[in-house]
Amino acid sequence: MRILVTGSAGFIGYHMAARLIASGHEVVGLDGMTPYYDPALKRARRAKLEASKAFWSEEFLLEDQTKLERLYATGFDAVYHFAAQAGVRYSLENPRAYVDANLIGTYNLLQVMRQAPPQHALLASTSSVYGANRSIPFRETDRADHSLTLYAATKKATEEMAHAYSHLFAIPITMLRFFTVYGPWGRPDMALFKFVKALAADEPIDIYNYGKMQRDFTYVDDLVEAMLRLLPVVPPSPTAPRAPTSPLDSLSDQAAFRVVNIGAGHPVALDDFVAAVEKATGQTAKRNYMEMQKGDVPVTFANTDLLFDLTGYRPTTPLAQGVAAFVDWYRNYFQS
Repeated sequence: MRILVTGSAGFIGYHMAARLIASGHEVVGLDGMTPYYDPALKRARRAKLEASKAFWSEEFLLEDQTKLERLYATGFDAVYHFAAQAGVRYSLENPRAYVDANLIGTYNLLQVMRQAPPQHALLASTSSVYGANRSIPFRETDRADHSLTLYAATKKATEEMAHAYSHLFAIPITMLRFFTVYGPWGRPDMALFKFVKALAADEPIDIYNYGKMQRDFTYVDDLVEAMLRLLPVVPPSPTAPRAPTSPLDSLSDQAAFRVVNIGAGHPVALDDFVAAVEKATGQTAKRNYMEMQKGDVPVTFANTDLLFDLTGYRPTTPLAQGVAAFVDWYRNYFQS
């Protein structure tokens, strides 16, 4: 297949593009190379992808509708959409970036796809859309109506926009709700990167909610495996014959549209996560316990039954193994 991957120089987009190439697909990677964090890391990821003849790179923002129209007109069988302004806390500092990248960027992509719908479009969302939901674990069929940050609100808005476009223009869309993804080539603003960097410099690490936070840490290779397996699982049109679905299936009765959680399926206390980092680095952290930040939730926990029903797969990488893999990458990258 010829596949468009937006955000291909980002953490998750890079890993997905690499896996698609390894699976025999042709990939066109689009990235705006924004300076939210050091673009040198993005350039290093892109350079690894460009070593393959099956990869073609484009650099511009999704907000540039004219360039996007020209690129999309070259034809794609499928789309993976990861380009976005990420980060819960940064949305408190620079909310406009989320409106531009997440809302306008996704709108522009939906607009070009309506002209020539791909066989399947898989769009990244986030566990943050569950917001103040008190039902644990989070299920795709749970209501997600009370966002706690602008980041979450913009991602939930992209889900609603995507459903409308799927209904109106017969675009088969799967929304992917990610749960705290980590691993090699991760972003510098993420907890694991910050913790390892602080330990290397013998500096204290900030631990919010006094270590009582719990996150459903999902190793990036597991995430990519799940997304690859979902590629042929195209949501059927509401006008086509449909097999009976599970009560947990989020398949819309008005569109070829579905939401799928991708998470490890078992939350880990932040203190235990730090302990795994200590073991992988062989160093003891200086823990600076702090109150929970605005917009944070105490627990994220994915129900992955729908993912398993659709693909026969659940994430399997043990936390210790995943953290050790990141530490190995970090040391190799910054020592080279």
